[in-house]
Amino acid sequence: MPVKKEETVSIPAINIQQAIIKVVGDSALIMHKWSEKAKKEILDKQMKKAKTKGHDAKDPVRDFIDSLYWLDGEPEEKTEEGFARAIQSGARFGFPSTAFKAAAVSAGYRSGITKDKVSMNAAFHIDGEFVEIHGIPEMREDMVRVGMGTADIRYRGEFKSWYAVIPVKYNASSISLEQLVNLFNLGGFACGVGEWRAEKGGAFGMFHVE
Repeated sequence: MPVKKEETVSIPAINIQQAIIKVVGDSALIMHKWSEKAKKEILDKQMKKAKTKGHDAKDPVRDFIDSLYWLDGEPEEKTEEGFARAIQSGARFGFPSTAFKAAAVSAGYRSGITKDKVSMNAAFHIDGEFVEIHGIPEMREDMVRVGMGTADIRYRGEFKSWYAVIPVKYNASSISLEQLVNLFNLGGFACGVGEWRAEKGGAFGMFHVE
């Protein structure tokens, strides 16, 4: 039998670099965190649990507080006073880091800059599950349609003025820092983050790199 020749495969080292990208909101950021109550209702429905008669009275302030991604300082008392005390005590808020990455990746693909989303998803990563959102949230009221066209009123948090500092690791062999910054800029304009964002036909959650 012929003897197979051994081949040596050369694998270049990964050129991992770190960057801090500051994005500033160009339009209000609307929060959309699922409350524990909403998640329980979904789980109960999937587990075929019997529904209790009637509905709990709507609590706008609680719904507003529960819609926020609290990094720390979430008040146990879901009232206006409890929220005010949390703000005075330096409460911090966040937003899923995957949303910012998805905006950048999706914008590059939709604009024809990248051939696919897979390669860009592997080219950079955002550190941490959440990106801190700097700003003071306010309560907003929206009329929405749910189910079979039933009208409902939703109370959610909104950051009218906001910015975020995003820690990014990227493969400099695949993408340059300038390209990465441009990708985030494009993501902020074409896609945005949060509810009613630009990518979904809205005009919220838009941002630019500063």
